[in-house]
Amino acid sequence: MPPHETETGTESAAARQAKESLELAFQMSQILDTGLDRHTLSLLMALCDRGANPEALAALVRELSSAAPPTAATTPASTATAVPSTKAASLFPSGLRQP
Repeated sequence: MPPHETETGTESAAARQAKESLELAFQMSQILDTGLDRHTLSLLMALCDRGANPEALAALVRELSSAAPPTAATTPASTATAVPSTKAASLFPSGLRQP
């Protein structure tokens, strides 16, 4: 079998696995009612794959969600109780260079 065929098969298997992982994460996201769409979830997963701190990303998503304009699903009482964290979490582990 020529090398490019094996490489293509490996790439398609990796792509299929990535798609399945995203679908599973999206289903979990839906069950937990996170409000994240597939695209946003895939960006967050890619950042984690590149070494971003998942807890810091979660804090960022929470803060951005609480700062977003109210939607039909959000009541004024629930937005008034959202308080951004005063502790700034780093997106990257201490071993990685931060800008």
